[in-house]
Amino acid sequence: MSPEELATLAHLRRARDLMDRDYAHPLDVPTIAQRALMSPAHFSRRFKAAYGETPYGYLMTRRIERAMALLRSGSSVTDACMAVGCTSLGSFSASFRTITGESPTEYRNREHSAVEAMPACIAKLLTRPAPPLAPKPAQPSRIQEAAAASVS
Repeated sequence: MSPEELATLAHLRRARDLMDRDYAHPLDVPTIAQRALMSPAHFSRRFKAAYGETPYGYLMTRRIERAMALLRSGSSVTDACMAVGCTSLGSFSASFRTITGESPTEYRNREHSAVEAMPACIAKLLTRPAPPLAPKPAQPSRIQEAAAASVS
């Protein structure tokens, strides 16, 4: 790995740490990209290549993860929404359902005694929502296939 690639990864890690630490603050891609010393478009491409999801997707997954912990502890859906930095209850609920497969109210009302009995480090690992699946890569066009064939 070249020194430039290592520097880029360090900048991306700094931006990811910002999202992990300040998830409840108003964050947008330009602000996060500035922390990584990159343009927003370049940052988004590099972040997705490094971590497998977009910066916004990563931030929302972290917010939903924190909201899940609040909901397990008895917090209301509205309070959890506001505590994790979301300003729209509707958008929060839609994102929550997309990431976890159930609504925040369904999640809060579900039994969580097994999670409460686990050590916190294990509970955090097992309750972390999975990132959405990446779309399948596009099939190469006939032009790309012809170009590849002419090179070999």
